[in-house]
Amino acid sequence: MRERSSPAKWMISVARAIATWFGCGLVPVAPGTAGSLGAIAVAWLLIRCAGWQTWWLIPLALAVLPVAIWSATVTAEASGRKDPGLVVVDEVVGQWITLGGCLHLNWLAWVLAFCLFRLFDIWKPWPVRQLEALPKGTGIVADDCMAGVYGALVLAAAGWFNFY
Repeated sequence: MRERSSPAKWMISVARAIATWFGCGLVPVAPGTAGSLGAIAVAWLLIRCAGWQTWWLIPLALAVLPVAIWSATVTAEASGRKDPGLVVVDEVVGQWITLGGCLHLNWLAWVLAFCLFRLFDIWKPWPVRQLEALPKGTGIVADDCMAGVYGALVLAAAGWFNFY
């Protein structure tokens, strides 16, 4: 007779799948970059194939936010680390927020959105770094949300001035 998995193990597995953005966070080098690329792939499909407007990515990011915080919390607690590198769902949310700031969508906008988000996520200007101090998954995700806001603002301003 087959033994049933406990709900806790099942929940940890689901949380880990989401937190790693279905494996992006498991790449051995630069998992955050892989998570951002995974976010861009989904955004590209939604925009190009489903006809979404770029700004629709911001409500999508906000809708995913509670699940991102939950999965980051569960995965961090299961790993015994405060902010394990394999958790990249925070990069997904932040990258979508940045892409939501695109006023014109062309190849340069995609590249700028990726680079700006990664820049602000790595640099962590005020208050991005301070948001990491929030408890559990909230701190893991909040700093990337703020990095995404900075990226979106820069993209919107650059678009307004027709720089891309």
